[in-house]
Amino acid sequence: MDGHMGLANSVALKLAGVTNLSKDPNGGTIMRTSDGEPIGLLIDAAMELILARIPEVSVDERREAMLRASSFALTRGVTAVVDFGRYFPGAPVEHSWQDFSDVYQWADSSGMMIIRVCLFFPMETWSRLYDVIRKAGHALSNWIYFGGVKAFADGSLGSNSALFHEPYFDDPHNSGLQVVESESLFNMTMASDKSGLQVAIHAIGDRANDLILDMYESVASTNGKRDRRFRIEHAQHLAPGTADGFGQQGIIASVQPDHLLVDADAAIRKLGVDRAQKGSYLFQSLLLSNALLALGSDWPVTSIYPLQAIRTAMKRIPSGWENAWIPSECLSLNDAVIAHTISAAQACFLENEIGSLSTGKLADFVILSTDSWDEFATEGSASVEATYVGGMQAYP
Repeated sequence: MDGHMGLANSVALKLAGVTNLSKDPNGGTIMRTSDGEPIGLLIDAAMELILARIPEVSVDERREAMLRASSFALTRGVTAVVDFGRYFPGAPVEHSWQDFSDVYQWADSSGMMIIRVCLFFPMETWSRLYDVIRKAGHALSNWIYFGGVKAFADGSLGSNSALFHEPYFDDPHNSGLQVVESESLFNMTMASDKSGLQVAIHAIGDRANDLILDMYESVASTNGKRDRRFRIEHAQHLAPGTADGFGQQGIIASVQPDHLLVDADAAIRKLGVDRAQKGSYLFQSLLLSNALLALGSDWPVTSIYPLQAIRTAMKRIPSGWENAWIPSECLSLNDAVIAHTISAAQACFLENEIGSLSTGKLADFVILSTDSWDEFATEGSASVEATYVGGMQAYP
């Protein structure tokens, strides 16, 4: 499960009124038997059919979850995160705003924040975020920053809903899903950008990435030149020449190296060897195109552990493999560290506050068990001995 697929039993389907007569919602698929009966798998926007029947998590539970997650992040050497909220295809857009008010504002006013967070909100609510930033600015405090808005172009590889130019090798009648209709996505992006908000759009398949690059180019041309820092989240599978488009347009490629550890075998199975080898996780190609490459985790889909992500970006060796997957796309140690620190900060306009140890910044840093980065590059093993936030030891 990757946030793009839901599983419902027969009772849940009955309660939600999902039958063989139910139509697939826009941007979603109800998986069915050969005679049209729902089997319980709901892809992307189809999850909305069942989500309303799931009891809401209480405020106290959400607060406790945030505090536990923050404490765990410190053990992994993480001092700042980007939170896109409980927002995925089919989910209510209000969840992100509820968590902002019920959880983050509560923690900030109570002195409970222990890591920094940059918040993004559903693009459908861009005008609300614009009003908040106009009144409060981009920083609620040294702990909470307002990033921008997020939307989805497609689904995921694991759910066979990432949008590709060609059909899936293992599903020849399916090329994936466009989760949000083009005109709606364009209009929301145009309005968000015109209001000065940063835009981040999820795109995994090659067609989805091309669609978003073309849209970003049109929006930027219409709204005029500014430091907008458009982001594409994942940029996972790219058509020939697309990596160059990131650099030419100055698009941020926000990528998650640890996805490839589990996706390598799946990509080969779903796309075929040739397509998977030519277009998957093109980290080095994106760097060579002069795109800003920012590394992250996509936690909880994969582990929140920068050291592991850096190692994966360098080695690209999936579990059970002896050699690197697409070795020409391996990053150097220096490039991987930069991508997970100062470039990640630049990707959310926070390079003046965090991302490096420099005069005037917030003094967030980590002490590692290894004697040197050279040793880490050679041995590939290190652990977090201590994490400092704002110059104060926060872990252990």
